[in-house]
Amino acid sequence: MAIAVYPGSFDPITFGHLDIATRAAKLFDVVHVVVVHNPNKTARFTSAERVAMIAELLKKEPGNYIVDSLDSGLLVDYCSSVNADVLVKGVRGTTDYEYELPMAQVNKDLIGIETIFLPANPVHGYVSSSLVKQVAELGGDISKYVPDSVAEKLRG
Repeated sequence: MAIAVYPGSFDPITFGHLDIATRAAKLFDVVHVVVVHNPNKTARFTSAERVAMIAELLKKEPGNYIVDSLDSGLLVDYCSSVNADVLVKGVRGTTDYEYELPMAQVNKDLIGIETIFLPANPVHGYVSSSLVKQVAELGGDISKYVPDSVAEKLRG
């Protein structure tokens, strides 16, 4: 059984994130979608809120998903604890790749885990969670970027 871990802050989860998760589910038997703490970002939603939103959305998608969170510690330790074969990272462009590559190399060095980079669907390639939050805070329409349930939570 091939097990993948797809980590991210997912604050909030976007259509681009969902696209990567569902594409990963076609490649692996189990996909752990893991909400990780990013100390460089200010979270709009708690880890528990993000896990609940993601789990609700993925119920409607084909695939075997486990939605979890990692609020401290190393991602590779989580990967080891679930016997993951691979990490999945979505990349929108070269900036994402340059940011993710050193982490992939260190993760490989630490526990031997491979990282698979899935390119973003061009429809979603320019959308980031930070941009979605900013547009929402300024009263803009975010319906093209996030599911309705997520948009409601951002507005509320």
